[in-house]
Amino acid sequence: MALFKHYIGIDYSGAKTADSKLSGLRVYQASGNTHPIELRPEKNRQLHWTRRQLAHWLREQLNSKEATVVGIDHGFSFPIAYFETHQWKPHWPTFLENFKRHWPTDAINARVEDFRIHSADGTTQRAGNTRWRRMSEVQAGGAKSVFHFDVPGSVAKSTHAGLPWLLYLRETLPGRVHFWPFDGWKVTPGQNVLAEVYPSLWSALFPRQAISGDQHDAFCIAAWLQQSDQNDTLAPYLTPSLPQETQKKGLIEGWILGVR
Repeated sequence: MALFKHYIGIDYSGAKTADSKLSGLRVYQASGNTHPIELRPEKNRQLHWTRRQLAHWLREQLNSKEATVVGIDHGFSFPIAYFETHQWKPHWPTFLENFKRHWPTDAINARVEDFRIHSADGTTQRAGNTRWRRMSEVQAGGAKSVFHFDVPGSVAKSTHAGLPWLLYLRETLPGRVHFWPFDGWKVTPGQNVLAEVYPSLWSALFPRQAISGDQHDAFCIAAWLQQSDQNDTLAPYLTPSLPQETQKKGLIEGWILGVR
């Protein structure tokens, strides 16, 4: 039996500011057995999303729709080494609050690059190391570190731009969303779920259409979530067989859905 009624795939972008319309920010949605379709803001097929628009739209969707799973392709947390180095409490909700305090990338006119400059010149001691990787990044193979900026396939900028919006959704939707796996590896049936994904795991499974790479990634996320749920193979990915110590660390630094 399917766990969800709606499936949303988001190819994220950390470019420019939170209010910039971004061609690299794409959203696809499927409901039931329907084919995933691309969604645009304000029902205008010519407009691109901003990160702020997307966060507000997600809040509305997750507050009104039943049993929705959302896959977003940026990191939801940082490696254990980050918590140890900066002596941050190994607690994910606290991490989100601390991150926004030092990297308020959701502010008006703020760019990730602005905070990287401060981090590099020593005025902000909250930077990461490209050698630090999360367990699921290592297990996924080609996944880059959330601190590895300015390289092909990097999710560093997207991660640093997206984390404050996870905090926004968590604060404005108390009890309405299961942030996987931080709220527990087991998902309650009928609950909305927000999870980190890595579309490269699935992009080869779906024929490339006459669309951009960002569109294809968002499509693949929605399509894989839908197909896996419909054929009853999604549930095992939500409760992967992992050593107890790995599961414990995963509650702090997160896990990429689809990685076993």
